[in-house]
Amino acid sequence: MKPRIVVVGSSNTDMIIKLPHLPKPGETVLGGEFHMVNGGKGANQAIAAARAGGQVSFISCIANDSFGSGTLKHLKKEGIDETSIKIIENESSGIALINVADSGENSISVAPGANKQLLPKDIEERKSLIKSADALLIQLEIPIETVYHTIKLANNYNIPIILNPAPAQQIDPEILKLVTIITPNENEAMEISPQVDGKIDRMELVKILHKLKIETVIITLGEKGVLYSNNGQVGHIESIKVSAVDTTAAGDTFNGYLATLLAKGESLENAVRVANYAASISVTRMGASTSIPYMDEVLKSINA
Repeated sequence: MKPRIVVVGSSNTDMIIKLPHLPKPGETVLGGEFHMVNGGKGANQAIAAARAGGQVSFISCIANDSFGSGTLKHLKKEGIDETSIKIIENESSGIALINVADSGENSISVAPGANKQLLPKDIEERKSLIKSADALLIQLEIPIETVYHTIKLANNYNIPIILNPAPAQQIDPEILKLVTIITPNENEAMEISPQVDGKIDRMELVKILHKLKIETVIITLGEKGVLYSNNGQVGHIESIKVSAVDTTAAGDTFNGYLATLLAKGESLENAVRVANYAASISVTRMGASTSIPYMDEVLKSINA
């Protein structure tokens, strides 16, 4: 049977412009190439988890507008259970404006819209779904009080919780104690580590996060791979060498794959390795959800 993954998070429509370089303040850069695709960290991770082989339910908010209806169609096409998505009247769906440079770097501006309306009471109304999950995956593009409520609820049910703390912000240490796995990049790891002020060694970051009672710490390092630690047992997975086109959703791809693979019973090392491989493939393609590979593509590349 497919593992049951519940993803709680945001849904956006991404409007992407491919540019020679990212604009500086006050600069207009011409010659762009425009794409509009489905995105949002929650939706991206739900799609990644489904493409990795999970049975995925998505808890989110969209507006009753053309962007929202497009999102629902897209999720249904991916085989994701969208029945727990709340539809908001008199609001706009989430929108992200993304500039992508030829180097693959990006800058992102987000108008959260309906995502702001995903509230603790909505999670309470869907607690039976969370109780039945093999893993819960959550990020920080929804109200922080909703994130906290969801983590507390899943912890009460002994559901493994994967927190992708992005976009970076401070998190209550008492909430972090309830998280099973945390998956920041280096900047996010520094943001949530209370003792950190300025540059710090990666291993020190890992130790600090473990001191917050988080069992498993995974720090994504972009082209330098992934550092992972479980109860002090540390490993490092190198990234494969690729020509980056667009790094949007690379982290989401990693997290969605990780959740499904661990829920399938894969070892931490193997789950991190395959998830990192999937993320490496995603950066060779434009867009957010459109860049996420399917499991057969990933396995074919690994075995090539």
